This record gives sequence, structure tokens and C-alpha cells, in this order.
Amino acid sequence: MEQASLKELEAAVAIARRGTFRAASIDLGISTTALSHTIGRLESALGVRLFNRTTRSVSLTDAGRLFIQHVAPSLQDLHAALETVREQRETPSGTIRINAAPFAARAIISPLVLEFLRRYPDMNVDIVTEGRMIDIVRDGFDLGIRVAGLVPSDMIAVSLGRPQRHAVVGSPAYFERHCVPVVPPDLLTHKCIRVRLPDGSTYRWRFEKDGEQVQIDVEGQISLDEASLTRAAVLAGTGIGYLFEQDILPEIKTGRVIRVLEDWTPPYPGLCLYYPGRRNLSAGVRAFLELARELARQDSD
Repeated sequence: MEQASLKELEAAVAIARRGTFRAASIDLGISTTALSHTIGRLESALGVRLFNRTTRSVSLTDAGRLFIQHVAPSLQDLHAALETVREQRETPSGTIRINAAPFAARAIISPLVLEFLRRYPDMNVDIVTEGRMIDIVRDGFDLGIRVAGLVPSDMIAVSLGRPQRHAVVGSPAYFERHCVPVVPPDLLTHKCIRVRLPDGSTYRWRFEKDGEQVQIDVEGQISLDEASLTRAAVLAGTGIGYLFEQDILPEIKTGRVIRVLEDWTPPYPGLCLYYPGRRNLSAGVRAFLELARELARQDSD
């Protein structure tokens, strides 16, 4: 059997990660035709088909799935080894790939990511946002960012310092037509903007006060899965929204929305960066984590 090249292995992992030849070719900086030929050579060398390909979709075969499960972590180890050599440079260089929930990405852009790029101009940061949890090792990411309670137990977590908090809000125009809720069950008589989770289910709004925990399956005419859309619907007077505080705080401060049930939405442990402990960290990733810790300490002072 012919030996597979590093470029062929990287091509296979890129297609598995991105789900299409076109998206993978953009990541790799080659044409889809060249990528197709590369995968053809790899499959010929292995003697098995890795991908089922039609004009509309690409999926892994059973052999392909097994192949990617073994190759993706090994490639990360190889790239980490290359980064270890590059550490001899005075300034870290390369790319950090981060997977984050959309709200988490918004939270770290400033000051963390922008400050990191200012300090290390030879570094690049590639952030991919998605609501569902993924295996960051399998999918080729250096770091993940999620709320503390969602960090996998086999990962090392670095707190970003600032606790998270939800805010329940409605527009002044809405509350001119409806009474203000005093306790969470009052929401059942209101028009609420429902939160749709990545798996398609509807999120039950969570509240806590004096040790009492309440979950409310609110009713409403609209379900949304993105904070900016929920904010727009709240501002339009459509109903009451349930958002992360940082996503609606400017509107609360300016009076464009009215916050309710504030005593039922206490802070809870916030966002964490996380990464696999068994891997050697590149100089760039180490510098990013150190800056995250530095900013978290400043937040807590």
C-alpha cells in the first residue's frame, strides 16, 4: 500500500469537519477539483472508500468514520509538535481554532480576542460558533468556550472570571398593555418569546430565589434561536424575552426595555475556556490562556 501524505490526511479531516468539499477546499486554500483528486489518491492508497459522495451531500462511510476518529487526534499532536518547534521564535505565530456558543463568542471578542491579536500580530484566531456541543479534539479545535456546567469532565477548564446572568425584559410599550410579572408563574399569562435549542426543543426559562428553583415552559407566538433576533422582537413590543444580561444590558440602562423578575435571576458560574489536558499546547494557545487568566484576575479585582 502507498503511504498517505500529510496533505491527504488533512484534506480528509477538513471534509469530515466541514461536511462539504467546497467548504473544506476554502479552508485548505485549494480548488474543489484538486481536493477531490487528493481524496481519490488517499482512498486508492487505503483501498477503501472514506466518503459517500452525491451531487448534493457528502457523508463518511463506516471505514471513513473510523479513520477520522484515529487520524484527527494524531494530526493535532503533529501540529502541536510543529508548534513546539516554532516556540523558539520570540513571538508566537500560527492559528488558534476556537469553538464557542454564539453568545460566548460575543462575550470574548472584546477584550480577550482583540487584545490577544494586538499583542501577538503574527497570530490568527478562527472562531466557529454553534449551539450544539461538539468534541473539540475530533473536530480539530484548540479550545472550546461554554458555560462552566457544560465543560466536559475530561477537559481542563479556565474560568473567564465574569459570572453569567439572565435578564427577563419587555418594552415599555408592551408593559403599557400588560401587567408586570411579579413571580415566574405570572409569565404564563404573558406573550413570551420562546427560546429554541439546537436540538429543536424549547428551552424552559429557569429561575431561582432563596433556594427555590422554578422552570417555566412559557407560551408565545414566536420561537427564536438567536439573541439578536430575540432582542429585536422585544424592542418591537412582541413580548417578554429571556436573554443573557450582556446581550440586553445597553437597552436596560437606556430604558428601551424594562427588566422584570430581577430578584429571580441570580448570577451563576460563567464562561470557561477548555482544552484537552493530554496535549502539548502551542505557544499561541498558551499565550491566549495566559491572557484569559490575566483578564479574569482584573475582572475579579
